[in-house]
Amino acid sequence: MPASNERALEKAKTLSADTIIFDLEDAVAPDAKSDAREGAFDAVGSGDYGARELVVRINGMDTPWFTHDMKRMCASGAHAILVPKVTSAKDIASLTDFMENEEAHLEKKLWVMIEMPLAVINIAEIASMSEHKRLSTLVMGFNDLAKEMRAEQDRTLFTPAMAQSIMAARAHSLNIIDSVYNDFNDPDGLAVECEQARKYGFDGKTLIHPSQIEIANAAFSPSAEKIAEAAAIIAAFADPVNAGKGVITVDGKMTEILHLKQAKQTVAIAEAIASHGA
Repeated sequence: MPASNERALEKAKTLSADTIIFDLEDAVAPDAKSDAREGAFDAVGSGDYGARELVVRINGMDTPWFTHDMKRMCASGAHAILVPKVTSAKDIASLTDFMENEEAHLEKKLWVMIEMPLAVINIAEIASMSEHKRLSTLVMGFNDLAKEMRAEQDRTLFTPAMAQSIMAARAHSLNIIDSVYNDFNDPDGLAVECEQARKYGFDGKTLIHPSQIEIANAAFSPSAEKIAEAAAIIAAFADPVNAGKGVITVDGKMTEILHLKQAKQTVAIAEAIASHGA
């Protein structure tokens, strides 16, 4: 949401979203950039947003606002800084060095938008920069990618980019979040896209309107059936009878160690949702 919109900043305090992204980039007019920067700084330091993760999307590295944005957010209470239009591992190294030079808190993470053709081409090397510990999350941006490709908004066009990016994220233990769904008056279309994103392996979806939150939460939250199944797998592997086994039978199904890892992740997600009251 635009950090220049005071009503939006207030509304965000009541939303059942995991993360709030305060925007200084596309949603803010050039003459409002400075005020938006200060609005975001005050918001992330206010303590008024509960357990929500607070992220600020700054302006791109090639803009006149970048340095001011970056310095201010490094000194802020934001949990992460989201940088648009990165294209290479060199960009990630530069951003990481900037955060280190500004002595940003070690827990402050770097998120980056994957929305340029070069970013997709270089996605493996970009994701590999997670070794520097700052980079934690990739956010797909198909609106800008379509514009750069001179293409129409057709999600099937981005299937290769999604697959490459998800694989790169998983190879380097990064989170990856799907792009926005532009028509907030089309809940059915959003539900379909959220379900596809979940099946593909995305960790969540970026949203542009409060009406989209409930649909996304439902799509990415494990069902009661999945939680029960995961709990059964964890219990079975914890049973002394199965100690040291790599493959066991749970409810009549062959179950391997990889399923145990997935089960623990499912339970962890369910517990996190419950703790946040989402």
